[in-house]
Order: sequence, then C-alpha cells, then structure tokens
Amino acid sequence: MDLILWRHAEAFDGTPDLSRRLTPKGHKQAETIAAWLSSRLPKQTRILVSPAVRTQETAKALDRRFETIASIAPGADATAILAAADWPNVKGAVLVVGHQPTLGEVAALLLAGEAREFSVKKGGVWWLSHRARGELEQVVLRAVVNPDLV
Repeated sequence: MDLILWRHAEAFDGTPDLSRRLTPKGHKQAETIAAWLSSRLPKQTRILVSPAVRTQETAKALDRRFETIASIAPGADATAILAAADWPNVKGAVLVVGHQPTLGEVAALLLAGEAREFSVKKGGVWWLSHRARGELEQVVLRAVVNPDLV
C-alpha cells in the first residue's frame, strides 16, 4: 500500500488562488518529476488531484487519467487527504497531487505521529508505504525526490 504525495510545481502568484497557473519553470518541474514517476508508478495507481489549476497542470504532465477531488483543495487538512486516499486500507498505490502545508502535514502525521508540518518542495514527491510486520503497523519513507535532484 503506497501513498505518493506530489506537490504542485511552481505557479504564478495571483488571485483567485484556484486559477493560478504553472510558470514555465513549473511546467519543466512537472515534466521532470512526471518522467521520474512514470517509470516507477504501478499501472493501476489511483491519481487524486486538487481542483486548483496548478495541480491539474502538474498532474497532466504525467499523461495518465486522474480524478479531481474537491476535498483536497488548498486549505484541506491532513485527514481529508488520508480519507480521499483511503489510507491505510487502500490496495495498491494512490498518488495525491496537492498543496503545502497539507502534504507536509500528512507526511509528519504518518512518519512522526504528530500534528506538525514537513516542508515538501514545489514539484517534490514523498513516497510512503504502509506495511504490517506481525502485529506492528509501519509507515516507510521510500523516496523523497525534488525536481532539482532528478
């Protein structure tokens, strides 16, 4: 069971917030990470995307079908992401394309068990796995990848 958190790439400032588009640098970041993900994601990965234009444009770089989920829009909390992904019950993999600080809150909650916030860079991916070892449930950080490292 994998949960992949992908923060949208760099976007222009402006209002309304949901209409902000990716910058040219943001498009390059999205394409770079999409290429990295493409060779690693299972074929049946469920992809959930915030309705914000910048997340939609980021997800389109992957060239796979995705679902737009209103409950993971900017301002959502970590529990909304986990509920949308059906974590930890999900079978297979779920990729969530979303926003800070929410994605960082999800990572902190799952990895540290605390209501804190980790910093997920623009265009960055945090790949988490859930596993059971006997009676012990574990969350494993499989990868953290940022566009400038690929």
